[in-house]
Amino acid sequence: MSAVAIDHELSAHDLVDLYRQGIFPMAGSDGPIALHRPSRRAIFDLDVIAMDPTTARHLRTGRFRISVDRCFEEVMRRCADREETWIDERLIAAYTALHRQGQAHSVEAWRGDMLVGGIYGVSIGAAFFGESLFGMNNAGKAAFHALVQRLRQGGYRLFDSQYINDFTRALGAFETDAADFDRRLREALKHEARFPCDA
Repeated sequence: MSAVAIDHELSAHDLVDLYRQGIFPMAGSDGPIALHRPSRRAIFDLDVIAMDPTTARHLRTGRFRISVDRCFEEVMRRCADREETWIDERLIAAYTALHRQGQAHSVEAWRGDMLVGGIYGVSIGAAFFGESLFGMNNAGKAAFHALVQRLRQGGYRLFDSQYINDFTRALGAFETDAADFDRRLREALKHEARFPCDA
């Protein structure tokens, strides 16, 4: 892990500049924001991600209603609502500002009028940087796969997942080294993808 602490708040412009360099922020508890650039990077291959049968059935039968960019800040706050989190008010403010500029997006899963799952991330060029996900009763996986469908539709070339964990590995994430990630990122930034949004 490679991380550098900063002692100032981040703007939406700062976030874009950092992500273009393969850097992402994480907040400590009541401490400085740390800028991370891992030597081993977790990514997804959009061409090979496969949906498990249960999630496919849920999406096919309408168990979860999917929306896009309907409640970005709420998705962030729900992602932060856990015992250990790297999301604080400084990051919520910065990413919400980036969302208003059209470069951060959320995909939400609903049961009736209840938000039960969601995922959010940053979009630059043809790269999408997945930030965090929450969900109950398979709703998080439904939001993830709904996002994947939209990234494919929009022509994205890179889907970053930052650090690997058991959950993202089960979804299809794998690790690559920094040099390979930088090559993929440079290539993705040469192109423009379109993030599909609800009408």
